[in-house]
Amino acid sequence: MFIKKLMISNQKGIIRDIEFHRGLNLIVDETIHIVDIEKKNTPNIDRETGNSVGKTTVLKLIDFCLGAEPKIIYTDKENNKEIALVKDFLVNTKVLISLVLKEDLDDADSKEILIERNFLNRKLKVMRINGENYVKNKGKDFDDALDTLIIGDREHKKPSLRQIIAHSIRYTDERINNTLKVLTLYTSLAEYELLFLFLFGITITDRSKILKSIKAEKEFKKRIEKKQSKNELELSNEIINDKLLELEMRKKTLNLNFNYDRDLNEINTIKYEIGSVSSRITELSLRKKIILEAEAELRTTKSDIDLQQLRRIYSQASEYIANLQKTFEDLVAYHNNMVIEKIRFLTQDIPEIDQQILALSEELRRLLAREEQLAIKIANSDTFSDLEVIIAELNESYHRKGEIENSLKQIDEVNQKINSLEADLVNIDVDVFSNEFQEKIKSQLKKFNKFFSEVSTELYGESYGVTFGVKEEQKTGKNIYTFDSFNANSSSGKKQGEILCFDLAYILFADEENIPVLHFILNDKKELMHSNQLIKVAGFAKNKNIQLIFSILEDKLPLELNNMEYIVLRLSQSDKLFRIETTN
Repeated sequence: MFIKKLMISNQKGIIRDIEFHRGLNLIVDETIHIVDIEKKNTPNIDRETGNSVGKTTVLKLIDFCLGAEPKIIYTDKENNKEIALVKDFLVNTKVLISLVLKEDLDDADSKEILIERNFLNRKLKVMRINGENYVKNKGKDFDDALDTLIIGDREHKKPSLRQIIAHSIRYTDERINNTLKVLTLYTSLAEYELLFLFLFGITITDRSKILKSIKAEKEFKKRIEKKQSKNELELSNEIINDKLLELEMRKKTLNLNFNYDRDLNEINTIKYEIGSVSSRITELSLRKKIILEAEAELRTTKSDIDLQQLRRIYSQASEYIANLQKTFEDLVAYHNNMVIEKIRFLTQDIPEIDQQILALSEELRRLLAREEQLAIKIANSDTFSDLEVIIAELNESYHRKGEIENSLKQIDEVNQKINSLEADLVNIDVDVFSNEFQEKIKSQLKKFNKFFSEVSTELYGESYGVTFGVKEEQKTGKNIYTFDSFNANSSSGKKQGEILCFDLAYILFADEENIPVLHFILNDKKELMHSNQLIKVAGFAKNKNIQLIFSILEDKLPLELNNMEYIVLRLSQSDKLFRIETTN
């Protein structure tokens, strides 16, 4: 496939209509650059920012039509910020990018692919291929359709179209400075392995998917075992099981008193009653004591005097006092009778008090016995709070047991998956890493290196090549095929030459091996190439039916190439790519 045309249009009409041809196609920045004498007249090249003229953007627009993200067009790569002026223009004026690919530029009837994309969203989004709009599943249908049209029908879309064509579209630093490692920094060795084997005409089962799955499962297992290993989890589970048995036994043997609260209230009532009865007994005992003391005191007042002596005294007195009606004996008897009457009166309540004390003492004994009975019952019983404590411990233990067993189950499942994946990998690797397979790789690389060496010798007078090896991937521990160029050149110019020679050689190799390939090469910053090599490359591409699309500064352009035969677009500060200043 070649690029026939790139057109930029919006609601006001066509902004750019760029026709391409076989051989060298140059996008030239005609801006006069300030020369820095201290840098030996090296032009001060502006980076792609909002103030650039858009020569690199042409390459990005082609890549955009081939499935790249829209943001590459309006994002400053230095700070990853959106350029509002450009984005607003693309969206507000409904800019449409149209790319026409053609199988043979010299055959008007050869197959063509029309790709159209815009920068709008949702219902207004355009991702058309030959008139059919693909906007489902975030562009996957679009990528699949392109893959089928460019690569052809294949059961598995691995490597992806974007990976296959990456080396043909070089405007990022990674692709400009690397011959083979043209994908993102996050691309695994397994993905590179699949890509290079595909590029060199060797089809294998996608090991990268299995290796990625193994890596993911091992990472998951690592996270599970971050706090505790499987052995520690198993031992912890045994400890939990022992604790659960103990708690269940405690629960079964729990002496629950369902009347605990009632018994507690009753014993408190009894304690109160014991206090009341004890106080009453004390009160009655004190009363009895007082009565007995009063009785004893009254008994001391009873007369026990010598009546004979008193009688003589009383007789003498009666001689002097006439009319004494009462005898002395009467007087004493009266006195004693009064004392006895008082004693009788005082002690008449004692029998009743004794009965009350006896009854209360019996009640006290009964209450004390009941208190002792309840105290023993309460002391020997377990409360519901005890049960709640055990249940809480059981719940916590079962929860922990569940976590442990879930982790163990996950580890076992992960181990099973890893074992299954590794078994699948072993079955594949038996063939992939066999001597016969390695000989096949070596044979294909010999074919490719023949082209690589011839191209590099013709253009640079040096012989370049690609080699392969087997390396153990660090995170999976599995063998991976790796591919490298074996050139000792380190200067930027030489490296640029090596990269270009690889891309040219690959197109020739792919045609020879009937491998689907893009016949165009997009390169940015070709001012790094020496002018003599650029002239040689222009002639080489034209003779080999290859299309080169390069962006370059005019002051680095060789005089032989500064004409309409090679220049397809001239840009400058006064005439930038989107002509935003003149279309607003």
